[in-house]
Amino acid sequence: MRVPGEITNMSKRNSQAAKTAARERLRQERERQAKRDKVRRQVIVAASIVGVLAIAGGISYAVVQGNKPSGWDKAAEAKVVAPANTSGKDGTTIVMGESKSDNVIHLYEDPRCPGCAAMEQSIGEAVNKGMEDGDYKLSFTVGTFLDGNLGGEGSKNALSALGAALNVSPEAFVDYKTALYSTEYHPEESTDEFAKDDYLIKVANSVDALKNNKKFQDAVKKGTYDAWAMRMSDSFDKAEGVQSTPTIKINDKVVETPSTPDAWQKALKDAGVTK
Repeated sequence: MRVPGEITNMSKRNSQAAKTAARERLRQERERQAKRDKVRRQVIVAASIVGVLAIAGGISYAVVQGNKPSGWDKAAEAKVVAPANTSGKDGTTIVMGESKSDNVIHLYEDPRCPGCAAMEQSIGEAVNKGMEDGDYKLSFTVGTFLDGNLGGEGSKNALSALGAALNVSPEAFVDYKTALYSTEYHPEESTDEFAKDDYLIKVANSVDALKNNKKFQDAVKKGTYDAWAMRMSDSFDKAEGVQSTPTIKINDKVVETPSTPDAWQKALKDAGVTK
């Protein structure tokens, strides 16, 4: 039989043991939690690293892709196939007409240019007639700066197609240029319809010499004259005294663009081309 003192001492020992066990359990739980927290931090860090690498990889890929040369960049460095009926370096000189005079009318245009379309629609026929009548020769330099200003590639693509038309004949070139600038086919400059080969071929089918012309269509689709178009565009950029399109030079002198056939005749007379 236990005496009261022994019971009290035993209670104290049990109480102390319970506290010790509780502290041990708490310590173990803290260790387990610390391990879980460490694992979670490692996972978060690993995921963050993967995410950063993925983003960096994505940016690097985008930069690489963005720095890859476009088809037109490649065309700028490619060997030029010059259309027939051209002359000069890389075939960038286009002169038409059989005039016995020294008079030359030089037109500077961009296919997407609304002002060029307006000029063609107002005085284009009169300008072409003077060339056909032998009053002067017609020279053309075509630029593509609107692609850079507005985005897109319609000017370059249309210029390449004009090269394909010029390869058919000078008359096909003039008629095709007239069609491209017509009220029926010339798009708003903010759109990029000329970037579509099918659209350029559709316009060409309104020109007798180009309608269903397989050779012309193949040249448009294959970009046969893309490199030539880029060299022509460079020639436009280097032209002296040309600040905008359209620009008209009569015997190397820039004149204000006439808005009517009568005004065109007056400009020619003032320049001494006609009497």
